Amino acid sequence: MKLLVRWVITSLALFAAAWLVPGIVVDGDGWVIYAAMAVILGLVNAIVRPLLKLMTCPLIILTLGLFVLIINGLTLWLSSAIAVNWFNVGFYIDDFWSAFWGALIVSIVSVVLSALVK
Repeated sequence: MKLLVRWVITSLALFAAAWLVPGIVVDGDGWVIYAAMAVILGLVNAIVRPLLKLMTCPLIILTLGLFVLIINGLTLWLSSAIAVNWFNVGFYIDDFWSAFWGALIVSIVSVVLSALVK
């Protein structure tokens, strides 16, 4: 049940990011795309994100944790590239800054919705 709730929260957070950030474009049937993108983002966050955090640990410490925002943007951008190129999911991110702001919105919305669900 927790996994399903987390999946819905991530889908809603991706919807908010696509709605607020002009560089994020969704083509096709919206909710199916958000749900598929939430699964892909979850897998990338589970596999790639820990490796990126490990490799950039000195930068994370040097910037007092702010470099994690860059990592979040990169993982969202990578998830979009995987979704578009491998699975034909129409979730396009134009550039890094769109991914950065989108990841920031996804993080904020996810925290708020998770707090409301608890």
